Amino acid sequence: MSSEPHIFFSDVNERQGSFLRRTFLLGGGMALGTVALVGRLAQLQIFKSEEYATLATNNQFNFRLVPPPRGLIKDRNGVVIAGNRPSFRVLVVRDETKDLDQTLDLLGQLLPDTLERRRTIIREVNAAPRFSPVPVKSDLSWEEFSKVNLHAAELPGVMADMNEARYYPFGGAYAHVIGYVAKVSDRDIKAIRDKGEQPASILFNPGFRIGRQGIEKALDTDLRGEAGGKRVEVDARGRVVAEDAAGSKAPVQGSEIMLTLDNDVQNRALEVFGEEAGSCVVMDVRNGDILAMVSSPSFDPNLFVSGVPSKIYRALADYERRPLLDKALGGTFAPGSTFKPIVGLAAMKRGWDPNRRVVCNGSFFLGRRFACLGRHGALDLRGAIKASCNVYFMTIATEFGPDAIAETARDMGFGQSFDIGLTGQKAGLVPDREWRRRNPVRGDGKWYPGETPSYGIGQGALNVNALQLAVYTARIANGQKAVTPRLIKSIGGVEQTSGTAFADLPFDPAMLKVLRDGMEAVTDVGGTGFRNSQLGLGAVRMAGKTGTAQAQNYGAGSRKGAGRPWAQKDHNLFIAYAPTDNPRYAVSVIVQHGGLGGGTAGAPRAREVMKVALLKDPEIRARIEQAGFEAPEDAGAREAEARGEPVDALPTDIAAPAPEPIQ
Repeated sequence: MSSEPHIFFSDVNERQGSFLRRTFLLGGGMALGTVALVGRLAQLQIFKSEEYATLATNNQFNFRLVPPPRGLIKDRNGVVIAGNRPSFRVLVVRDETKDLDQTLDLLGQLLPDTLERRRTIIREVNAAPRFSPVPVKSDLSWEEFSKVNLHAAELPGVMADMNEARYYPFGGAYAHVIGYVAKVSDRDIKAIRDKGEQPASILFNPGFRIGRQGIEKALDTDLRGEAGGKRVEVDARGRVVAEDAAGSKAPVQGSEIMLTLDNDVQNRALEVFGEEAGSCVVMDVRNGDILAMVSSPSFDPNLFVSGVPSKIYRALADYERRPLLDKALGGTFAPGSTFKPIVGLAAMKRGWDPNRRVVCNGSFFLGRRFACLGRHGALDLRGAIKASCNVYFMTIATEFGPDAIAETARDMGFGQSFDIGLTGQKAGLVPDREWRRRNPVRGDGKWYPGETPSYGIGQGALNVNALQLAVYTARIANGQKAVTPRLIKSIGGVEQTSGTAFADLPFDPAMLKVLRDGMEAVTDVGGTGFRNSQLGLGAVRMAGKTGTAQAQNYGAGSRKGAGRPWAQKDHNLFIAYAPTDNPRYAVSVIVQHGGLGGGTAGAPRAREVMKVALLKDPEIRARIEQAGFEAPEDAGAREAEARGEPVDALPTDIAAPAPEPIQ
């Protein structure tokens, strides 16, 4: 069978139909694509035109945070004690420099001291957000500022401007109570995040500062204010070409803080210490306002604002007199004989007759001999306070025991911290039998009788701070109320609690009158503080109590550590109030390792500080003048005028000069 080829022919109409179908499908697809494209263009250009116009504008403009001026801190009379001052500075923007190392080399030729901080600068610049200016050096002189601006074209990414820097006009006078500000550290950011909070954006600004100690730290949130911002136009490389004033926001300055401190009293309190270490607190016995709270030696907080050089910080930290420690709140010492009125008050509350006499033959025996300062003979409580007789107070301490003394001590302000807005207070220690059970000496937790005589004269495990001593003195002087201290007067113009609604003291006022009689005798003829406690203000007199606390056991050597190294000498204390007939102010002074005795080292300093407080009080000053007595500075002015000297050039006790900053 033969095979033949099969030939198929397509019909013309069939081929034409196939072509038309393909054309229709292709045309339909193109039509749909065109419709979609037109629709998208319409959406972008008509319906979302404003949104994308905004995005385009945002690509053209940047918003840079501006730190707010920090709130001012003032004393009770409106004197600025922590403010802001203009400061020239030079900044570097990493993203605008072609070569950071080369830029810093060129900048080092203009500002040689930046070379010493080169590694720190590089670390800070690299850690900063993009296009964020990082301060390289602050407080430029006018010559340095001019140099940088003159060579600005040769320094890409470098700029010089003027900002506000924190300034403490009285240097070390307020270093501990106000504190200082410093840069935000990684530790600060971590602490915020550990609380479950998100750090504010301004904290990452290299020029922003936060409070580190004192009031600056305690009220940091109030003092910070509200950050502003500059809306700046940038080019494709992110460089600023113009500022949009309409879109910028001015920063809001932080709240103003007013303290109860008095600038003149505060400065004088630091001045009287000279090179000595110690602390001083002055309080108003009526309302608890703190007029002065000083720790010596001090330091210049201005050094810390821009970053204290490590050599200076190490010198401050290593100095044995510890200028960085706030001794008024964080330094605790045995109160010595300033504690004796507490022992007398504890005894009176439990039935001791203040007129009962105890014979002092120079020694007290209880298992061993405890020496007295002399042979005082028969003394009542008032006389024992005047003579500071150890035998008297050891006798009543032994009779009533440590628990009675501890209870009274706490009632008078010891063993506790006070809500004055500051942290870092040490409550000290007021021992009793329960404390000894928790802290045994020989494992049995017993309070041994031999511990009580030392307790009765303010020694042993007992320790207090200067603020507690001032509170204790204020309560004696007030005579009825448990005065508590106040440091913050107002925040942002809002007056803080005045503190005048004090609880009543749990003592008969007549008992406190006995203590005041004894303290008045201390500063009278024959008293342990007479020689150095005379104010020289006529009838306005001061009452007080001296104290000397051993720093160690000297054995048969000098009792006060005379001739020994500084750290082995006795501490010297003095507490006082004035005027004696109508108390207004209480003062406590602690001279650390003074080695001279409270009447010699403490009383003169308390006297000078008290005089400033009294002479600044209008009522007391009027009283002095009405009595025909001339204040020391008035008499000096009259004598100068008689000699033909300019009166306004004379130094006065009231306007004490600010201490020199530490070099």
